[in-house]
Amino acid sequence: MELRHLRYFIAVAEEKSFSSAAERLYISQPPLSRQIKQLEKEMGVVLIDRNQRPLKLTEAGVFFYEHALQIVKNSDNLRTMTMRKGAFDGSISIGFVGSILYGTLPRVLSRFSKVYPNIQVKLHELNSWQQTQALTSGKIDVGFGRLLFDDASVRRILLREERLVVAVSADHVLKHRDTVSISDLVHENLLLYPKAPRPSFMDHILKLFSDRGIEPSYFLEVSELHVALGLVAADLGITIVPKSLEYLREKEIIYLPFEDDLLTSPVIMNIRHFDKSELLETLLSIIYQIYEEEDVTHKREQI
Repeated sequence: MELRHLRYFIAVAEEKSFSSAAERLYISQPPLSRQIKQLEKEMGVVLIDRNQRPLKLTEAGVFFYEHALQIVKNSDNLRTMTMRKGAFDGSISIGFVGSILYGTLPRVLSRFSKVYPNIQVKLHELNSWQQTQALTSGKIDVGFGRLLFDDASVRRILLREERLVVAVSADHVLKHRDTVSISDLVHENLLLYPKAPRPSFMDHILKLFSDRGIEPSYFLEVSELHVALGLVAADLGITIVPKSLEYLREKEIIYLPFEDDLLTSPVIMNIRHFDKSELLETLLSIIYQIYEEEDVTHKREQI
């Protein structure tokens, strides 16, 4: 069984037609049919019910299709990542979610550039899900996000858990509180961001509510962080942000800490599995150096 057999089978399974699959693969139908029959003979099972129109996968065929997809995806990713390694162009491409820029990332990048003055740093603003796709496609070499996703080709290094704070206007009824609980926010006009693409930081905040058996009475989805803060400043709602953002619009907005220390947002470094390049090791080492210098609670791992 070769990779081409898997690609042939996937095409037939998705097109539900030998003729359409042949067109998609730019081959004629007879050899495609022979290849699928050869595959079934080698497997010792029928994968496609040819009596159905459109074609339908057997139970074994469904199982084979799901695993064939993963094998082909991993093969394509391996090829892309190897080409990226072999064609190193003197640069490192970094993906990041917007809120990370308000933390230590600028200082990390500044110090990294001093260590490697001849390495060009290319930045891409991508949400956590987009970073996964960009890593496996070779678009970026490392990503910094806030959401965990399971993907066999990507390793997540949890750098730290950053505490969350509530942003309210200077005229809000909660402004004199030393701390707030998440239940205090149930009946507030909660502004969540970003609206798209999903899943996003918005989903993380909603999960914090649901994990505690409560849900906000009303929330408004807005496009991005700065829109949410602008509406907060106008006293049109409240929002929740990582603590590192609490200096934004500080003349108009008051940031209140939560009573619950577990209300946090993770800061995650995303890399390809088994990528142990010197650049990535140095980047992670610099992150830990800065955390220690600034007395930031963090977790330490090795690449």
